Amino acid sequence: MGQDEEWAFYLLRDMTVAPESSAIPSLIVGLGNPGSKYAHTRHNIGFDVIDALAQDWQVSLSEQRKFQGEIGEGYRGKQRVRLLKPLTYMNHSGQAIRAVLDWYKLEPTSVLVVYDDMDLPLGKLRLRQSGSAGGHNGMKSAIAHLGTQAFPRLRIGIGSAKATHADKDTIAHVLGRFAPQEAEVAGAVIQLAVEMVESILQHGIDKTMSRYNNRSIDLKPLE
Repeated sequence: MGQDEEWAFYLLRDMTVAPESSAIPSLIVGLGNPGSKYAHTRHNIGFDVIDALAQDWQVSLSEQRKFQGEIGEGYRGKQRVRLLKPLTYMNHSGQAIRAVLDWYKLEPTSVLVVYDDMDLPLGKLRLRQSGSAGGHNGMKSAIAHLGTQAFPRLRIGIGSAKATHADKDTIAHVLGRFAPQEAEVAGAVIQLAVEMVESILQHGIDKTMSRYNNRSIDLKPLE
């Protein structure tokens, strides 16, 4: 049994299914894989959202070994907000999240995790208060290390492998980059995700879900 599986076995036995309150997140985590090989791939769209937030907020991200990730912090109004990109590789993302929570004495409900989702088409985003990993290895690790599913997450659709090519391998799909036509939509989606995070910090999870979960950015047909 691996380390993440052990965390899952011992910590999820008494797991709370839903958060006690709609807390405003103070740690925004984007999931992805480190290194230029994976930069701007479908699987790294969580990293791209963190980079966009850091740019908009003028927050400098720097690698911190004690957190096993790149982290930066700033203020939105009077609230201190931290941005995190785990550098543990996707399957062990929870290690970095747990390290930050322990260091700053934060609760899991104060975390917002942003990640890619093949079950959603490109152009679609879904914000939720809690939920299962849905087969996503980065979220499996996050849930295992946090010991609960009760933390908010923003799922960003990247489409399924078969939606792009009937014979395309799933791994090749998620680790591949967007086609030029798709990249335009992905860029707009990243900016919409930034807008959603701003809304969450100002208005909370529930209002942001109501305002944004039915929105989508359409892929323009080829001419």
